[in-house]
Amino acid sequence: MKHQNEITYTERDGIFYPDLSIPEQTDYHIGKYRQMRLDFLKKHRRGTYTTLLTEGRLLAHLSAIDQEARLQVEFLTEALAKQRGIDENLKATDQLHWVQEMNNCKAQAEEIVIREVVYQ
Repeated sequence: MKHQNEITYTERDGIFYPDLSIPEQTDYHIGKYRQMRLDFLKKHRRGTYTTLLTEGRLLAHLSAIDQEARLQVEFLTEALAKQRGIDENLKATDQLHWVQEMNNCKAQAEEIVIREVVYQ
């Protein structure tokens, strides 16, 4: 019976190599924020990246970050629009201006979320 933490070895040319493998992980949707988080971990948090990868928790972590970031961007975009008075009335009267203002709100929301959620 093999214990969970027991390492087995394979001999090749008189050298013993450990039989290491990464556990199976559930496949998740690849989103914008997930990819940004992955790049951040690889470049700036190597220890965290390696730990999550070897424990089989990397994809779940990236998926959770992506989902949280998308929800926060949506929430902040709506809050900023409400704060600035961007409403359906503006959309009905001046659609181009409404689109510009909503894009500004989304860009500002994304800046905040990237800084506080993705690059933490």
